[in-house]
Amino acid sequence: MTTTAHTQVVQKQFGEQASAYLSSAVHAQGTEFALLQAELAGQGAARLLDLGCGAGHVSFHVAPLVKDVVAYDLSQQMLDVVAAAATDRGLDNIRTVHGAAERLPFADGEFDFVFSRYSAHHWSDLGLALREVRRVLKPGGVAAFVDVLSPGSPLLDTYLQTVEVLRDTSHVRDYSCGEWMRQLSEAGLHVRNSSRQRLRLEYTSWVERMRTPEVLRAAILELQKAMGQEVRDYFEIQADGTFSTDVLVVWAER
Repeated sequence: MTTTAHTQVVQKQFGEQASAYLSSAVHAQGTEFALLQAELAGQGAARLLDLGCGAGHVSFHVAPLVKDVVAYDLSQQMLDVVAAAATDRGLDNIRTVHGAAERLPFADGEFDFVFSRYSAHHWSDLGLALREVRRVLKPGGVAAFVDVLSPGSPLLDTYLQTVEVLRDTSHVRDYSCGEWMRQLSEAGLHVRNSSRQRLRLEYTSWVERMRTPEVLRAAILELQKAMGQEVRDYFEIQADGTFSTDVLVVWAER
């Protein structure tokens, strides 16, 4: 699939579901928000890029703590939701910009911080996007990435990538910790620390949020039933399709 074709898939998938992501509990809640906010203590003059902002939850949490926030996303419909919600919440320091992670329309060293949450697995080229992150960060600037984490094991990885793409055809890849570390290093970003979390995904809301077609929903459930006990135990798969997955939170500096 070409980059242009993938861009069209992402825009279609998320444009139609923009409002659902604003109200999604999975996206609106998370212990990582407190970590992001703590990083911004005393940074009232900072400029921050919310990369792949989705419905804007990171932007809404950090805007009161910094001078400016740019909410950046490939879906214009998502950005429209962010702009309207920011107005409703009185957050007048949030600006929306449309574009791809691999081609950031910003000057070198424009931002003090780049935060990205649950977006990287949709990027067509993670390495290129990370190099762009480094470029737009000031020297000493900080980047934080939060995303679903591949367990690394070939068996578990194959299962995870399969259910992800069945549920959402714009999915590219959930990366392992090792893949993240290598890509960050090659992009010239220095990893400061990383941690793992566990995320529970209730099946019905998970597929409805993406409007997954019934035939693909059925395929996910059949695949879950067909997998061996090792997979079922690791992902804590329940009879109704609900499961758990790993999440990586990684901090890096330019």
